[in-house]
Amino acid sequence: MVSTTIHRVNFYDTDAMAVVHHSNYIRWFEIGRVDFLRRIGITLGEMMDDGYVFPITEVKCKYIASGKFDDVLRIETTPVALTKVKMEFSYKIYRDSDNTLLVEGFTQNVFTSRQTGHITRLPEKYYAKMRAALN
Repeated sequence: MVSTTIHRVNFYDTDAMAVVHHSNYIRWFEIGRVDFLRRIGITLGEMMDDGYVFPITEVKCKYIASGKFDDVLRIETTPVALTKVKMEFSYKIYRDSDNTLLVEGFTQNVFTSRQTGHITRLPEKYYAKMRAALN
């Protein structure tokens, strides 16, 4: 399942060279990932209330073209791997007006206990929804 999220580049997202600062793409991966989870019926708030958090253990980003102020971006988030203890996502961010690919990326997230910080197995109520979205 590919989840598509639309985001407009704000002025504060740009740097002195008038292009999107590279760090913002990582934030936008998170926006896409959180939106993906909402679409499959999971909120991070509910996971946290149940004692689980979802930190990133690996991130990659390949910069291809620059975004600019006021560009409308299309963030495509795709789950690519899932176990009971981790999930991996790929990302593509396009400038929507001309379909230019700006970045490609990847994250690996692990499921951890909010209380201890240790990696833990995800309960079936979350795992089943994530597994269904992967197929």
